Amino acid sequence: MTLDRAKQLLRVQADFGGFYNGNSAKLILSEVQREHGQGAVDECIRDLRLDEIFGFQPGTRFEGGLAMGKG
Repeated sequence: MTLDRAKQLLRVQADFGGFYNGNSAKLILSEVQREHGQGAVDECIRDLRLDEIFGFQPGTRFEGGLAMGKG
């Protein structure tokens, strides 16, 4: 998945907000993590304000749809 496509999908999830959309965003960020690395994940979180919407913090690792914490 390209980074642009991931951001497009994340924008849809962010627009809806809520618990289930947060889970969908985690799955998308897991894919971003796997294909593009932590820097791309942090960029998505900052650019799309996912910290304000879902509480995701830059530096959080996403694997298999789970937020694994920072590090």
